[in-house]
Amino acid sequence: MRNVAHLFPESVRKGAYTYSEYMNLMEAVVLENRTTGPKQSEALAHYTKLNLARMQRLNKTASIHESLREAVDQIDIPQTWYILTEAWCGDAAQNIPTIVAASLSNPLITVRFLLRDENPELMDAYLTNGGRSIPKLIAVDEDFNEIFTWGPRPAGAQELLREYKANPVKSYSEFSEDIQRWYIADKTQSLQNELQELLEAVAVDK
Repeated sequence: MRNVAHLFPESVRKGAYTYSEYMNLMEAVVLENRTTGPKQSEALAHYTKLNLARMQRLNKTASIHESLREAVDQIDIPQTWYILTEAWCGDAAQNIPTIVAASLSNPLITVRFLLRDENPELMDAYLTNGGRSIPKLIAVDEDFNEIFTWGPRPAGAQELLREYKANPVKSYSEFSEDIQRWYIADKTQSLQNELQELLEAVAVDK
């Protein structure tokens, strides 16, 4: 385990949101027809509105596999799952509700949210192929030893993005619809399987 306490000074920790606070933030920016972060546009505001509706629906329908629940329940030390995100991020909207739902069965897990663009030093320590891709889940113990990380999206969706970047024959808007269809068909199965594998690997390494 590497210690990442230097990436989580008090200023970062104090800026973290609970899930209910993060949902309230999303509702607030949607009412104002904007998004989080410094970059504002009609398109990003539109995506944020879609993401809020998607998350509200997933909050009600998320169903956690028994095998993932068992992996979560075997966690025996207090830990915090920090998630770097922004309201406009479609991958965040698709994955965050399931991550939160998975955590709820174990009171030793605390989930907190940090805005990517307010925490560049932390984000830059967890780049994906050199990019600030979100969401990014960073699990740490009470001493800020890194337990595991996940993100920004399940492997299947990541492969779709890799293929698109290698051969962008359609607009990004059209590609976004492809990703949405992938998530609908997948029904959070890939995310749950990947989280389960991570947690089981941590248990084996103890």
